[in-house]
Amino acid sequence: MTEKKSEKKSKPRGQKGLRWQDPFLQREREKYDFPLPSREFILQLVTEAGGPTPADDMAVRLDIDVEEMESFNRRLGAMQRDGQLVINRRGDLCLPDKIELKAGRVEGHADGFGFFIPDDKSGDMFLSEKEMHQVLHGDRVMCRERGLDRRGRKEGKIVEVLERANTRVVGRLYREHGHQWVVAENKRLNQDIIIPPTESLKVGFGQVVTVEIVEQPSKHAPAMGRIVDVLGNYADPGMEIEIALRKHDLPFEFPKEVEAQARKLPKGVTKRDLEGREDVRDLPLVTIDGEDSRDFDDAVYCEPMGKGFKLWVAIADVSHYVQPGTALDKEAYERGNSVYFPRRVIPMLPEELSNGLCSLNPNVDRACMVCEMEVASTGTIKKYRFFPGVMHSKARLTYTQVWDWLNDPAKAPADKADLLPHIENLNKLFHVLLKARGKRGAIDFETLETKMVFDEVTGKIERIVPYARNDAHRIIEECMLAANVCASEFLKKHKHATLYRVHEGPTLIKLKALHEFMAEFGFVLAGGDDPHAKDYADLLAKVKGRPDEQLLQTVMLRSLQQAVYSPENMGHFGLAYESYTHFTSPIRRYPDLLVHRAIRACLAGETYKPGNWETIGAHCSMTERRADDATRDVVSWLKCYYMRDKLGEEFDGVISSVTSFGIFVALDEVFVEGLVHVSELGQDYFHFDAARHQMLGERTGKRYRLGDRVRIKVAQVELETSKIDFVMAEQAPAKPEAAKIAAPAKKVARKPAAKKTKL
Repeated sequence: MTEKKSEKKSKPRGQKGLRWQDPFLQREREKYDFPLPSREFILQLVTEAGGPTPADDMAVRLDIDVEEMESFNRRLGAMQRDGQLVINRRGDLCLPDKIELKAGRVEGHADGFGFFIPDDKSGDMFLSEKEMHQVLHGDRVMCRERGLDRRGRKEGKIVEVLERANTRVVGRLYREHGHQWVVAENKRLNQDIIIPPTESLKVGFGQVVTVEIVEQPSKHAPAMGRIVDVLGNYADPGMEIEIALRKHDLPFEFPKEVEAQARKLPKGVTKRDLEGREDVRDLPLVTIDGEDSRDFDDAVYCEPMGKGFKLWVAIADVSHYVQPGTALDKEAYERGNSVYFPRRVIPMLPEELSNGLCSLNPNVDRACMVCEMEVASTGTIKKYRFFPGVMHSKARLTYTQVWDWLNDPAKAPADKADLLPHIENLNKLFHVLLKARGKRGAIDFETLETKMVFDEVTGKIERIVPYARNDAHRIIEECMLAANVCASEFLKKHKHATLYRVHEGPTLIKLKALHEFMAEFGFVLAGGDDPHAKDYADLLAKVKGRPDEQLLQTVMLRSLQQAVYSPENMGHFGLAYESYTHFTSPIRRYPDLLVHRAIRACLAGETYKPGNWETIGAHCSMTERRADDATRDVVSWLKCYYMRDKLGEEFDGVISSVTSFGIFVALDEVFVEGLVHVSELGQDYFHFDAARHQMLGERTGKRYRLGDRVRIKVAQVELETSKIDFVMAEQAPAKPEAAKIAAPAKKVARKPAAKKTKL
C-alpha cells in the first residue's frame, strides 16, 4: 500500500529506544517526513518473539504514539495483504509459515471450482466449489493445505480473504419468480451476483449491465450488487467491445485532468521545442503504415554509404510532451499500451497527442528522437547515435503503395516520384538486414493473419479475409528492429537501468516434449538442452514444404515462452539478440516511453529513476496480456456472430489444437475455429495423448492429430459464450436451431484461444 507522509508533526522523542535500532531507518527517513518502523524490522521483532505477538504490545515496544497509530495499523494491514504477516482473531501478529498459511491469488473456473496460486510459487492448490463460495476470481487470500483430494491434487482451505479484486462487474441481467441476478461475462467469476428486487426495474431481461458489488460473497451469503450502468442489448453493434472493456478492466475514458492537460498542449512545434534539437527537416523521411493507421510514430530514410547504408529512424518524441509524474504520464502508465479492436482503438494517450502533436503526419514539423545508424554490407550496425531532432515528413505512405512501387516503379505518381529512389534504397537495405537475420539465426514463423470486413450500414461483420504481409511490412520491421537493438546497446553501454524486451528459450519440460514429438517424424532439434534460435530456424527450414509443415511448425511455436518486459537483460531468443528493447512506439507502448526517457537522461549525463523497474515491467507485461485477452474476446464474439447463420453448412479445415475434451478445427474458407467434442468423433472410446497432440480411438485406431485435415459441419453457435460447435461431416447432421443469445448455457470447460508469441 502507499503510506502518505504525516501532515502533523509528532512530538520530539529521544533516539535510544528500540524503534531507533531499525537497520532501515535511514531509508524510511528518505521516503517519509516522520518515518514508521520498517516492514523488515517489524518482521524481525515478530520472528524474535517466537510466537504470536499482540499488535498493541508491538506498538508500545516501538514507541508508537497516538497520532501515529492509524498509520501504523495501515502498515500492518498492508503487510497482511502482501502475505508478510497474519493478524489473527485476537489481534496477534503471526508469521504465515509458522501457522502453515500461504498468501496468494484465487483463480476461478467456469465450472464452479478454482485454484489457489501461491505467491511463493510452491505449487497450486485445488479449491472446491464450497471453498469458492466466499471468494471471486482474482481475490487475494491466505490459504492452508488440507491434504489431497480424490484425484491426488493438493487441496486448499481459505483461512482469510486479504483483498477483494472485483468491485464492478459486467454481465447480463436475468429474472425468474421475483428474483433477479447478474451472470458475469467473465466466466471465471462463476457466482451469480444477486440484485435486490428494488433495483433495475427499468432494465430488460438479458440486457448487459455494469454492477457494483456492494457486498462481497461470504461462506453463508452470495455477492450482492446494484446496477450502475445499462449498456444495452447483447447483440447491439459494438456491444462486444463495451463488454470486453469492462470485463478486462481496461481504462477507456480519460480523466478530466488528463483531457485538460492534453488540451493545453500546443498544436504544433514551437520555437521553445526547437531548443537543443538537430534540424533534420531536409531529410526525405517518410512514414509507411497500414491503410487504416491513424497514429504515425516512426519515419525512415536510407541512403547508400560506401558499400553499406546510412539509416535514419525518427520516432515521435513523446517524452518531450509527457513528463514524469503528470496526469498524462500516470494515465499512460495505467493503460500501459493502446488496444486495437476491429474498427476501434483505445489509445494510451489522448487524441491531441496520439493523432496530433506526437503523430508524424506529413508536411508538418514534429519533435522526434532520432537513431542514426551506419550499416555495413553484411548487415552489421557499425556505428549509431541518438539525438533529439525536429523533422518534416515528406509523405504518408502505405504498405500497399510501397509494394506496388517496388514491383512496378511506373505506378509511383508523379508528385511522389522523387521518393522512389529512397524507397528502393530501403528495399536494398532490407535484403541486407534480412540476410544478416538469417545468419544470426532468428526464428521466422509463418503465420496467417486475417482481417474483418464490416457492413457500412449495419456495422456488423460481413466476412473474414486473409491479410497478406508483403516486403514493405518487413522493410519497416527490420528498420525498427535495428533501432530497438541500438537503443538496448546504448543503455547497456551507459549502464542505465531500463526495461528490456525479454524472450527466454523453452523450458526443460517443453523442450523434452518437443524432442520426443519431433523424433517421431525423424527430426532432431540441435542444441540438446540448451538450443539456440538458429537451431529452431534450421529445423523450420528442414520441415518447409512438407505436408505436415503446419503441424511441426505449430508444435515448435508452442514450445516457446511468452515475451515480457523486465529490467534484467536475458536476451531475446526468438530474434536471436543478446540485448533487445522497445524504442519505436512510444505513442502506443509505455515501455518505449520509458526507454526514450532513459536515453534522454544518458544524453544529458543524468539518470532517470521512474521507481521500481521490476514492478513497472510486471505491470507493462500485464497490460499487454490484458489487451490481448480483450481483443481475443471481441474477435471470438464477432466470429460467432458471423457463423450464426451457417448452421448445417459443411467446411474443410485443419485441426488446430487437441485437448482432452475434443479437437479444435480452423476452417479454410472463413478463418474461424470451433470445437468437435470428443463425443462427436465417432462410436469409439477416444484417448487424449498430449505428447503426440492426438486423439486415438481405442477400438478402431482412428486418429485425429494436430495438423490433420478434416471436413466438419456447423452444429451450434452460442453468442453468449463465444462458442462454436462442429461435428464431423460424416456424423449425424446438426440440429437446425438458431444461434443461442439468451439464457445462460451450461458451463463447459473450454480451450483458451491460442496465444500468438509477441516479439
